[in-house]
Amino acid sequence: MEMKWIGTVLLLVGVAAAGSVGAAAQTDVAASFYGAFNGSTNGNGVAQSPSNAAGMLIELRHISNPIVGYEGTYSFNRANQVYNNGVLAPAAVSANAHEITGDWLASVKIANIRPFGLAGVGLLFNQPSSGQTDTTSSTKPVFVYGLGLDWGLLPHIGLRLQFRENVYKAPDITTLYSSTGAFTHTAEPALGAYFRF
Repeated sequence: MEMKWIGTVLLLVGVAAAGSVGAAAQTDVAASFYGAFNGSTNGNGVAQSPSNAAGMLIELRHISNPIVGYEGTYSFNRANQVYNNGVLAPAAVSANAHEITGDWLASVKIANIRPFGLAGVGLLFNQPSSGQTDTTSSTKPVFVYGLGLDWGLLPHIGLRLQFRENVYKAPDITTLYSSTGAFTHTAEPALGAYFRF
């Protein structure tokens, strides 16, 4: 249901953007803080519970016209995991998540406001903190989609509010348990600032 709603909004933003005359090209760099709210997974007799965390997102974005925009992103947050199979003692792993994505953007500029929708793909790198035994790194492809709003405060500076959703296979960063093999998601509401060139 949520995916259908996001798809409908992206379509509406794209249609509205296609009809917009006042959309000016824009290139910017942005930094945002976000909350990473993770879903738990179950599979192969294992329950995996990631912790929620705060993170930071860096974006380099270029918008040519309402339906042609793109961005490259890097984000970082803590990604601690707890694995449990109901037989052995739960395994808690301290880890960091690094994510790199390339995203397509549709947007429309109305006065000093620019709503946008995005969809993209990338890689999610889960790295256990050093000094832990029975751990391994995990790299997974990730699908990203979201909605947001740029609000211009000064000619080259503004606020960026957005909600991003990541969909990926749960990371397998302990050798004590098998992978759940299940897909999960991370919801990321974000607030930041951008500088337009």
